[in-house]
Amino acid sequence: MTIDINDAIQAIRDMVPIIDPDEDYMTIASAEERMSQTEVVRKKELDEAQTNLRALAGILDAARKSSTRPDSVPSLERHAATLNDLDGSRLSLAKAINDAESALAGKEAELARLKEDNHVLEQSDPAAEHVLDATPLRLALYKGMGFEPIVEKDGHIAKMLVRAQSGDVHCVDLRDNKSAYEHAHTLWNHAST
Repeated sequence: MTIDINDAIQAIRDMVPIIDPDEDYMTIASAEERMSQTEVVRKKELDEAQTNLRALAGILDAARKSSTRPDSVPSLERHAATLNDLDGSRLSLAKAINDAESALAGKEAELARLKEDNHVLEQSDPAAEHVLDATPLRLALYKGMGFEPIVEKDGHIAKMLVRAQSGDVHCVDLRDNKSAYEHAHTLWNHAST
């Protein structure tokens, strides 16, 4: 980025009336005078603080030498009694921990037994122990879905009654020569109307 020299000269000329060297000098001289006054005051305060610190240190040493055991510090007898009380608390806590660990061991043994029982139950198959005829269950499911088979004397399904969602009942003859896919498609179409 370049600046035109004529613009820079013009900017300097515009600032000449604003700049007053006498006023700037007076401001700087005033600031230096205030700074020297502040330094003298600070040095005096620091000397006084150091004198006070030495006096307080002497008082502290004298107080430390003449001090005795404060009331907040227990006597030897009170300290021994507190230690005895804490030992009693420690023993009662140790007994409580021992009792809790015994109870935990019992619960862990019970948990292991229950896990074994659970494993045995998971391995068993109650359905295999009983012979079930699923035909009545399937027929109940079909009826629940709206399909009711009509069986011939020889046991084959000849027709199917279909109860539609609208409440209409349709009869589909399954003895024609249509494929199972076509029959299923027809049945579901009637059921969904």
